Amino acid sequence: MNPIRIIFCGANGRMGRATAELIRANDKYTLAAGVDITGEGTDAVGAPVYKHIAEVTEAADVIVDFSHHSALPELLAYAKENKMPIVVCTTGHTPEENALMQEASATVPVFFSRNMSVGINLLISLCRKASAMLGDDFDIEIVEAHHHNKLDAPSGTALMIADAIAEEVPYDPVYTYDRHAVRQKRAKEEIGIHAIRGGSIVGEHSVIFAGHEEVVTLSHSAGSRSVFASGALRAAAYVIGKPAGMYNMNDVVAEIEK
Repeated sequence: MNPIRIIFCGANGRMGRATAELIRANDKYTLAAGVDITGEGTDAVGAPVYKHIAEVTEAADVIVDFSHHSALPELLAYAKENKMPIVVCTTGHTPEENALMQEASATVPVFFSRNMSVGINLLISLCRKASAMLGDDFDIEIVEAHHHNKLDAPSGTALMIADAIAEEVPYDPVYTYDRHAVRQKRAKEEIGIHAIRGGSIVGEHSVIFAGHEEVVTLSHSAGSRSVFASGALRAAAYVIGKPAGMYNMNDVVAEIEK
């Protein structure tokens, strides 16, 4: 079986290096080309690196994007033109960028997840079950921690968790990000979302269900960026050959469970 040929966007960043290392260790995949805003060389990933994806001439099977959400329009245009599936791993998208993904999914498979870790997606599944079971008897708070270079807060994953919980609770939740400016009792409908930034923390997420004299906590901690790289490669393998449409890590987890 021929290896899956990947165009990796964000090739010279931390995730690019982590993913390139996994690809080199697994003959199921090969790096066809890299794309990075720096457009610098081949040393980091062992493949040609271009500044813009339109410059890529190497044949490939799938695009994996860990660059920046602002690059999305260019990447989607290339995917549609070349009838190539794309795995979008970036976060912080604008409403316009989200609309572009939906539009592109009518033409090509678009795989999008705010967090590519299989473990995180298991956490989300457990949070759904806990929210449905505990109902409105427990207050829900989400705490996330990341390294000091992370730009968006709260994390896309924290919002992903909150959105999943919101679909299960028996009330219309309100996301609360900051309480210091308001002196008042916590509203029952709140889901508190708190961001910590410091050091080299890769990614930690805890969901606290606080009831009367008991607390249930579900948590996930990423030890290295390789967990996200591994998930992205799983997603790339999954989406190849699929019909046009939107896909996410729930689809991958469901396939694993079969």
